[in-house]
Amino acid sequence: MTSDLLRLTVLGSATPYASVDNACSGYLVSGGGTHVWVDAGSGTLAQLQRHVRLDEVDAIWISHLHADHSADLLTAYYAALFADIRLAAPIPLYGPPGIADRLAHFLTNSTTRSPVERAFAVHELSDGHQARVGALTMTSRAVAHGIPAFAVRIEAEGRSLVYSGDTAPCTSLTELAEGCDVLLCEAESAQAPTEGEQVHHTPEDTGDTAGAARAGRLIVTHVGRFLTPQQAVARASARFDGPVDHAAPGTTFSVGQATTTGR
Repeated sequence: MTSDLLRLTVLGSATPYASVDNACSGYLVSGGGTHVWVDAGSGTLAQLQRHVRLDEVDAIWISHLHADHSADLLTAYYAALFADIRLAAPIPLYGPPGIADRLAHFLTNSTTRSPVERAFAVHELSDGHQARVGALTMTSRAVAHGIPAFAVRIEAEGRSLVYSGDTAPCTSLTELAEGCDVLLCEAESAQAPTEGEQVHHTPEDTGDTAGAARAGRLIVTHVGRFLTPQQAVARASARFDGPVDHAAPGTTFSVGQATTTGR
């Protein structure tokens, strides 16, 4: 692999808490020498350092503020300001509205608000938000998770990766993923709820979303504790004709190509 390829490296895909060998949700997306840390679930900062230092990350993108997608922002804050990291400037942080105050409320230990903006240059997401980070273009759409939550399409050199974040099946995700090379889609639920709001995909939903979007490849992630990855892949494959993989921790996928490597 070269730095010119758009690549997805799985830092972790566990939910709702890390397992012995799998951190929570987090991914490193790289291309053209640009590195974006996508979701920062617990345990992912440690895995990130297998590939890049924190001061080599060009931006951080957070889908929503549940801890299994954002908790390592807290330790990243300490790393950025109080350890051996020397930032040339605060790291651009793209996340749901209120993300800066949410971090500050947790980190503040006195009457003085913690200076989260010294570590992170915060940009609040909105439906349709677009950002250019180095060689990568990121487009975010609001999705259906019961709280403010977003999916993202990351593009470079004609290649495209879409990450669902956490969401029920919804039109905005299908539209965002239209014709993408790779759809990285959650499959948390063993079955859809019989009562109440649906806030996650089942594996069948994941396959249906990939098919409706005409994705080139489906990678199933965020598989719930009542499913095995093998079950999730098999059930998604029954609804999607293209290749289906699992986001196993440590795996790197080349977007737009068939190449896959392990840790």
